Amino acid sequence: MIALAVTSPNAIAKRLTGRDYVSYSAISTYCQCPLKYAFKYIEGLPEETISSSLAFGRAVHAAAEHHFNELMSGAPPPDQDSLLSAFWDAWRSVAKEGVIKYGKGEDTASLQQTAERVLTAFRLSDLAHPTGRLIGVEEELRGSLVPGVPDLLARIDLIFETDEALVVRDFKTSRSRWHDGQAENQAEQLLLYSELTRQLIPGKSLQLEFAVFTKTKEPTVERHPVLHDPRRIARTKRVIERVWQAIESNLYYPAPSAMSCPGCPYRKPCRAWSG
Repeated sequence: MIALAVTSPNAIAKRLTGRDYVSYSAISTYCQCPLKYAFKYIEGLPEETISSSLAFGRAVHAAAEHHFNELMSGAPPPDQDSLLSAFWDAWRSVAKEGVIKYGKGEDTASLQQTAERVLTAFRLSDLAHPTGRLIGVEEELRGSLVPGVPDLLARIDLIFETDEALVVRDFKTSRSRWHDGQAENQAEQLLLYSELTRQLIPGKSLQLEFAVFTKTKEPTVERHPVLHDPRRIARTKRVIERVWQAIESNLYYPAPSAMSCPGCPYRKPCRAWSG
């Protein structure tokens, strides 16, 4: 009897997307709009525009990454000019990917002032100086979490260890301060990543949290803890399983949305798509 060759999920992902893994952001993109996923991850189309809020968030992440990399190397905390330099380096890198689309009343000058205020608030906050041993900054972890689905690749903003717990922190930028329950509403990704991070120090208690940078007139940097929820983790895994089955089946279609479509970077190819 001849055994049939079985293609691994990682190999299938490599054939479809050029990457032998999946990311939570890719799964989220499919959930938002399957056709947008196809344009970005299957066809690899360049983004025509990039929202200023997305560019700002990436640049703040880059500045925070620079800050914690300096601390991890044993150097003193970088000054404001150093953080701003990291911010604008990242901004220019994003601008090379597509035209940055500014929001109403925004321009480069106004965003520069916002960046200066946000980074000042960050440098003065307790979250800029975590108590404990830094383990990883923009750390990549990878593993198989769902049978039949490619490995999940996680990029975790900050991991550090205290006497009590292994702390996993994710950075977010927001136009306004988060209300009660907002961290819980956005917790799926962090909860899923906990399945990979708990393997770093087996037996150590795990603490999940968001660090939220607000772009308000008087910016804040606030910590929002996320409670461990095994049932929600299991549900998220089932969602990933179903989404991957749809991707394997080449199930792509537009999902019109008054919230998402106006700022979508693939509006032209979407309009040209005929099924």
